[in-house]
Amino acid sequence: MLSALLKLSGLIDSLSERVGSVSVGLVIITVAVGFYNVLVRYLGQFIGVQLSSNFFIELQWYLYSLVFFLGFAYILKNGINVRVDFIYANWSRKRQALLDFWGHLFLLVPYCVIGIWVTVNPVLTSWRQWELSPDPDGLPRAPLKTMIIVAFFLLLLQAISELIKLFAVIRGAEDEVEELAEHQEALRIE
Repeated sequence: MLSALLKLSGLIDSLSERVGSVSVGLVIITVAVGFYNVLVRYLGQFIGVQLSSNFFIELQWYLYSLVFFLGFAYILKNGINVRVDFIYANWSRKRQALLDFWGHLFLLVPYCVIGIWVTVNPVLTSWRQWELSPDPDGLPRAPLKTMIIVAFFLLLLQAISELIKLFAVIRGAEDEVEELAEHQEALRIE
């Protein structure tokens, strides 16, 4: 049973890695759009013509948001979130796993479920009304708002994966968890 759950965890981890690589690509596009925005603003001022548009300013903002939305699960999977763990770092792996397991189960999973629950109605309303930016040449808001639900769902999936791996460590199957990690090719964006 545990090995089947670890295989499921591996599939979720692979998904988080793929989505994390999309997030990295979006960083590059976001920087390019930002560079374009700055370039045309100054060039337009120099030649006396308005070259900039709210479309590109909002596009940069949307892309920036997507980088974070799509990066949450990747960050959890790879443990690259900010931690102040001067006590935790000295604990045994099993004791760390116990704390992380209960924290994920009672804090992270409910947070994701509540996040999805409170976001669904506003997102559906945004789609029904086809909510647009109030700015001229602005972008529609519904697709970006939908990504909030996607982000919470991906984070929830990764939390489940982490719970499976932490449970395996608690049960003494740390070698299986390490073997699972070895078979995955992690994208390191640190």
